[in-house]
Amino acid sequence: MREVLPTLGFLAAILVVAHLAGVYGVFTWLGARLAAACHGSPRRLLVLTFAAAAGTTAVLSLDATVVLLTPVVYATAERLRLAPRPHVYACAHLANSASTLLPVSNLTNLLAFSASGLSFAAFAQLMALPWLVTIAIELGVFVRFFARDLTGSGVNEADGPPAPVFALVVVALTLAGFGLAELAHAQPVWVAAASAVVLAGPALARRLVRVSDLVRAANPVLCLVVFVLATLVDLVPENLLGAVLPDATSLPALLLTALIAAVLANVVNNLPATLLLVAALGPHPAAGLVLAVLLGVNLGPNATYHGSLATLLWRRTLPERPASRDFFRLGMLTAPATLVASVVALWAVLQLR
Repeated sequence: MREVLPTLGFLAAILVVAHLAGVYGVFTWLGARLAAACHGSPRRLLVLTFAAAAGTTAVLSLDATVVLLTPVVYATAERLRLAPRPHVYACAHLANSASTLLPVSNLTNLLAFSASGLSFAAFAQLMALPWLVTIAIELGVFVRFFARDLTGSGVNEADGPPAPVFALVVVALTLAGFGLAELAHAQPVWVAAASAVVLAGPALARRLVRVSDLVRAANPVLCLVVFVLATLVDLVPENLLGAVLPDATSLPALLLTALIAAVLANVVNNLPATLLLVAALGPHPAAGLVLAVLLGVNLGPNATYHGSLATLLWRRTLPERPASRDFFRLGMLTAPATLVASVVALWAVLQLR
């Protein structure tokens, strides 16, 4: 409980922060900015959606991208009379593949962060290049895969509502707080909780939300599921996977670790896969191996629907369920390429340390 509860507390708090950002109109404003900036160009909208989804995932976690940004992107594409398919698929893929940058971007990162022995800043520095490489490859594949949907032009829309300055400033300060918290020897959960309280106060006073809305946003069922998974995984013998996992940080070792993580994530889902692999690495694993595991469990799930809870949630946010065949084909083009390229980038960064 001492190990898992701070992580679950952070998860609940950041989900509330993301929900309140939506209440204050952050995602509606972002959708309007995307519509105005693309000038009716589907390719430009795709590039802007990539930037918005990558930033949202990195700062507010992948759940915000899936649950809050995806419907806005879909509505924006429809309003501009553009095919929404490339843009909503971008949200699904980047919810997973753009969640490698910060310890707070994904629950898998949080579960493994303490085992890595890295500071918040060091984690971000090591993962920045793999993150950028992954996004670049995803964008290149998307432009080719959705070439037919990215032709022509749509409606040219003017600027939308004014920026929700208060919420944007709080979110920016929250991100800065994550980096500064370690200087005060404080855990990220306290920064996220403080941000949730600051955003919730005015929203409750203005009756924009109710306390019950905030409780639902914290998703206690998901927190309970993660706690049960952590408890069950703790009963699994640590040498079950330890025999096949490497203990070196050479390029072949990192590639093998990431591949095992990706396959396991698609078999049992990325949350239990992370818990199993971190336990199998032992009490003091090399930071490079932990980061390779995270690349595997975060990028691998783009290959199948059930590899990540975020992808399953994404399907439920869309008015029409996307074709499984298209998702699988796109996943086969992106997941292996991004996995190999990001691991090579990670290995290159580790050589410079």
